[in-house]
Amino acid sequence: MTLPPTSPSTSSASPTPSALSTSATPAPSHRAWSRVTRRGLLGAAGAVAAGAVFAPAVTADTDPVAADADNGDTGPGTTSRTFPMTRAEAAVGEAPVRPAFPIGYVGVRWSGPRAATGGGIRLIGADGGKGAWQPLSEPGCADGDGGALLIPVNQAAGYELRAPDGATDLRSVAIDTTHGPLRRVAVPVDTTRVRGVAYLTRAAWGADEKLRFKPDGTENSPQTYHPFQTLTIHHTATKNGDPDPAATVRAMYQLHAVTNDWGDIGYHFLVDEKGEIYEGRYSGETATPAHDEDGKLVTAFHTGGFNAGNLGIALIGNMVDQGPTAAARDALTNLVRSLVRMHGVDPEAKVTYTNPLSGAKKEVDEISGHRDWMATECPGEVMYKELAALRKAAAMGS
Repeated sequence: MTLPPTSPSTSSASPTPSALSTSATPAPSHRAWSRVTRRGLLGAAGAVAAGAVFAPAVTADTDPVAADADNGDTGPGTTSRTFPMTRAEAAVGEAPVRPAFPIGYVGVRWSGPRAATGGGIRLIGADGGKGAWQPLSEPGCADGDGGALLIPVNQAAGYELRAPDGATDLRSVAIDTTHGPLRRVAVPVDTTRVRGVAYLTRAAWGADEKLRFKPDGTENSPQTYHPFQTLTIHHTATKNGDPDPAATVRAMYQLHAVTNDWGDIGYHFLVDEKGEIYEGRYSGETATPAHDEDGKLVTAFHTGGFNAGNLGIALIGNMVDQGPTAAARDALTNLVRSLVRMHGVDPEAKVTYTNPLSGAKKEVDEISGHRDWMATECPGEVMYKELAALRKAAAMGS
């Protein structure tokens, strides 16, 4: 999971998060856009597909709330659940770090060479004992200067880093997304769907909307919207076989919104190995995630310089040496198919993307990989080779 060095902006040089995922038939692409709010949609009878009551596949708790009890007001179609508040502590250099909470993830970034050669991490136990040095994995999706990683550390008490050879400006952040004080969230009762494809709302994976705001209460990256042009596939370059992908999504959200100072998570959607789809970038309360009421795409932060009008979907995991699971592949295909139908585009076409802000142009496939836009391994060698099959599958019936 990359932690790129720049902050979001409305310019063509907007940043990108490189490395630190049952459908019904979607409606035809010419269908008019709904102007019903998502909250109203959830409360309206028959507004979501009939079926089982929605139970989010995320870490949630029903114990008494220890903090933030004021943001879980329920409305029609919602129920109250609790999620742990995310805790984070930033550090610089190689000195040992011991925050006042168990660490679930360590975000690491550096300037200079992209390679992690010579870099390492060792964990510190509750008794102060230090484990063996482990090499840093290569940043599978880092682009630009230096590299970045998101490392799961299984509730370590602390850590110590060794910078990669030739690296400068070593920075890190300890993150806990599972053991913090509980905060109450209003979560949809029924399954939420985008054009027939089930997904988890931001509330359902425990997004803390306060992270989108600066200390003075102003929104860090207010939403801007542009007509859809193209769709880009990523991987997060995080752990495969992730036992708690929702916790990982919350960690990415912390990194992107706060550490990177983007004000939000960088992707529009994420897909995990079980085929759960997560709503990413906040787009207001319209009925269709990632879009405004007129069908324009909210600008996210996933492909630097080419974000406006470019929809980003990230597979959770590392697709360098292996492809997505069957469940993730099916979910990704269904989501992409629904989106290209929504926008009435040919998923197998070649297009000329034009940045509506800078005028910069790029010849790409309608469905591309991150590496088609810039120097990066994303979405991983194996997944990149699957893009042709994804385009073909998305075109079936569209």
